[in-house]
Formats: sequence, C-alpha cells, structure tokens
Amino acid sequence: MQIPLFTPNDDPGPDFAALVRRLGLDPQVPDSPVTDRFPVTHATTVVAVRHADGVVMAGDRRATAGNIIAHRAIEKVFPADRHSGVAIAGAAGPAMEMVRLFQLQLEHYEKVEGTPLSLEGKANQLAQMVRSNLPAAMQGLMVVPIFAGYDTRRGLGRLFQYDATGGRYEESHFTTSGSGGSLAASVLKQGYREALGRDEAIDLTISALFHAADDDSATGGPDLIRGIYPVVATITAEGFERVPESEVAERFGALVSVLTGRELGGVRIPETSSETSAGPRAGDGGPIR
Repeated sequence: MQIPLFTPNDDPGPDFAALVRRLGLDPQVPDSPVTDRFPVTHATTVVAVRHADGVVMAGDRRATAGNIIAHRAIEKVFPADRHSGVAIAGAAGPAMEMVRLFQLQLEHYEKVEGTPLSLEGKANQLAQMVRSNLPAAMQGLMVVPIFAGYDTRRGLGRLFQYDATGGRYEESHFTTSGSGGSLAASVLKQGYREALGRDEAIDLTISALFHAADDDSATGGPDLIRGIYPVVATITAEGFERVPESEVAERFGALVSVLTGRELGGVRIPETSSETSAGPRAGDGGPIR
C-alpha cells in the first residue's frame, strides 16, 4: 500500500481516526452479538444462602451453548481466598478468567500488605472487574457472579450480587444468578428462615437447584447415571470448605425420596403380587383404572 499524499489545500488535520475513516480503512463493527456468530459456552444457575455460622454456596454442573449441552460437569463455585468464594454465571470463558485473576489479586495483596483484604474490599475489587467486562457483555459475553464470604471482623457471613455494569449489592439472606436464578429464588424464599443451621442451608440450596433444573433446561439436576452432583461449599470461620460429593449425593437421595412420595399423592402401592391379584378389599373403591 502506498503512503497517501495530500495537497496543502486538502490537509486531513491531526485527527488520525478521521483520516482512517476518510481512506476507508476503519474496521467494520459487527452488527450482531458474538453469540449470533459462534456458540459461546454459558454457566447457568448458582445460589448462596446465609446460615448461622456463615454461608453456603452451590452451583449446578451444566454448561450450555445455545440449545446444546456443552459440558455436563463444569464447576461454578470457587474459593477466592481462605474466607471467601465466587460462584459464576454467564459466559464461561471470561468468567473463569475473571475468577483466576481475582484469586491472584487477593493473594498478591495479602503478600504485599501482610494481611488479607477486607471482605468489603474484596467485593469492591470484583465489582471493578465485572465493570471492566462491560464492553464484552454488550456483545453477549456477560459475566454476573455471586461473591460471598465470612467477615472475620464482624463474625458473620455476607452475600453480594452484581449486575453487568459492576453494580454491587449486598443481600441479607440469599441470592441467585443465572438462567434458573429466579426459579431457585422462589424455593429459597419459601424455605429460608433466620439462623438456619449448616445442614438445613445445604438442603435448602440443593432443593432450590433441583426445582430450578425441573423447569429450566439450561440448569442441570443431579445425574445419577454419571454420578454428577452440584458443587456445594460452605464458608465459615474455619474457611472455605467444599462439601464432600458423597454427602451431596446422600442429601439429594433424601430429597428425591420426599418428592417421590408427594408425586404419588398418597396412593397405596401393593407390596406383593398376591395382594394385587386378591382384588379389592372391603372399603376399597375398587381397582385403579
């Protein structure tokens, strides 16, 4: 390409951007979101609940790309540092990169200052990172995490939710994010009460995820065939601790048993084949047709 030449009467001036546009060299801005041009993997539903000793965070394991299940065992709940955690929802790639950078920043601060950043400071730092992702969010690569932790200064668990612009909002009881978030929130609203114990809070979160998966195709429920269950973690004065998968599986089994009983509606099922063949007994309404 030759260097463009201009006469003194046709001086383009000092505006380089105007010069590029004049020569027709400005790049074409896409007129559609990124998600319309190629599939983007999205993490879906995550929840967090306060309890008497801290916080419980949980996330389902399904990632979707449009109407396709992109991954069945993605993890969406991560430790940020010893006393805090992040649960991701939105575009999976940018979200995971944000979590790794957030972890690094908190570790770097602690090494330089000799003390961990306050929980409030951590929440503000994550808000800035979400805000810096806004240009990508406008193209469909939105990241909307949940941040939670145990405030060692106040001696209690705290929850923070965000919007795509970096707005940070503290919640007093529970919070959700992702495609099934509103469905999960309905379950949490019905089941939450003050001073929940650890076990009760875990049961409430897995119930919320289970019911969200029942109505939202992007949210994955427990996969009994592959042995895949949601990730559940607690954050207390002792720190971030992931709940063992065996315990999560046991609690889901108990939940399924309860829901199965409700679905049967109290209909009595004969225990033996001989009882079935004996026909209706006195007082019965006859065989079920």
